[in-house]
This record gives sequence, structure tokens and C-alpha cells, in this order.
Amino acid sequence: MEEPVIEQPAPPPAQGEAEHASLALANTAIALPGGRTLDLLGTPAQANHWLTQRDLAPVDAGMREMCATQLRSLREQIRSLFAARVDGVPALPAAVNAVNDAMTRVPTAPLLRWDDKTGPYRTAPHPTTAIVDLALATLAADAADLLTSPGAERLTACGSPPCNRYLLRHGRRHWCSTRCGDRARAARAYARRTDAR
Repeated sequence: MEEPVIEQPAPPPAQGEAEHASLALANTAIALPGGRTLDLLGTPAQANHWLTQRDLAPVDAGMREMCATQLRSLREQIRSLFAARVDGVPALPAAVNAVNDAMTRVPTAPLLRWDDKTGPYRTAPHPTTAIVDLALATLAADAADLLTSPGAERLTACGSPPCNRYLLRHGRRHWCSTRCGDRARAARAYARRTDAR
């Protein structure tokens, strides 16, 4: 039985997500006001839907929990690298290794296998595994490209707590969405009124 994809209201894409799928991936775990969170990759069906929207997997890829877990894990490693870049601190070696591993995991030829009864043979990995590995490699390569590009100077975290999304800054804007910008301006206005009393 196919698991339905539940559309959850998510903020609009942050600046830079259209050009960098890795930025969109990093922004799939969203901190909301009131201590709530929204995970756009929370189920295998949601993960498959997210990949499909970015042409990284077919609609009928048959994503399993193991595959969705791999995608969520890469997301956290990329978030760690983005945070290190934004904060100007060294990246965790495990995060760098995870991105490098994802980029090099995709086989370029059928692999050699050995069956005890029939002997050696060559085969491609399971189709769903191959799809996920290719998607992970694509996302990891995009993150590496973003982090090493001149545009990395524009990478910033949303300036409206509790939002935890990243964006590529254009001009003075430091918010991932109008909603976060409105919330930040309202908080500043409230602070000014409170200080004036």
C-alpha cells in the first residue's frame, strides 16, 4: 500500500534554493515559533516527493525508511558545513567526510559480485539504492560547489529566531521569507516600545 504524501504548509523557498538544491535540502528541517518543527523529509513518501520535485528521483522510486534516513543524515551534515561557513569556524571532519563519501559512492560501472554456486558476475546496485545514491551525490556535489564558490560569502542564516533556515543574501536582506522578516521587524518594534517605557 502506497503511503500518501501529506502536504504541510512550508515557508516559501529561501533565496538561493532555486540555484542550489543543497540549500533547499538544508532548509527541509524547519524550526517554527512555539518550539514546533517541520520536517519535509519526515517519511519516505515525503522524501521521495521532495526528490521528485527537484528531478532527483522518479515519482515511483519506492523510497524506503533507510533511504529517507540517508537523505536526512546528509541534510544534517550539510547544515553543519553551512553553519561552520556562516560562523567562520572549522567544519567538523565527519561532515566533510559525509559529503565526500556521498559524492564518491555512485558506481560508474556494474560492480563485481561473487556467488558461491555460480561464481563471479557483474550487476548494478538495486535500482532504488542507485537512485538515492545518485541523488545524494548530486546534493553533496552541489553543497561542495556552493561552499567553494565566490557566492559562499553570501551564505547566511535567517536573522529571525527561531528560524534555522539558510539563504544566499542579496543586498541587505537577512531573512529567508517575508514571514520571518515581518516577525523580526515586529520583535524590534516591540523591543523599542518596551525600552521606551
